[in-house]
Amino acid sequence: MAQRGQDPVEELIEFLEPYIAPLIQRINVDEFTTVEFIEAMQMDEPTRQAYEAAVQRWPEGEHRARMVIHGQVIPVALRRSGLVEWAGYAYGEEDPYAVPAWWRKIEPGEGKGS
Repeated sequence: MAQRGQDPVEELIEFLEPYIAPLIQRINVDEFTTVEFIEAMQMDEPTRQAYEAAVQRWPEGEHRARMVIHGQVIPVALRRSGLVEWAGYAYGEEDPYAVPAWWRKIEPGEGKGS
């Protein structure tokens, strides 16, 4: 999966990044949870296929792959998009693979780190 010396999590982030910003731009709410974003990924066929390909690329089985993707890969890709900021944990939101978060859409360059 990862080339020598490359972090396998980083490889999955880079693999999914091209699908993240276009999907964020099509979401018509100001805030959404990680779970809602993953559900939106499943409604767009190319993005669904990329998500499933990312699951298959992880070497430790499907359950662990989804834990890594939901808990690390997607949150980092969302942050890197520059289109959302983390808005807190989504308590009560069910995700068997990770602790979901709220994400708030922002204008590019508007985030707290700017």
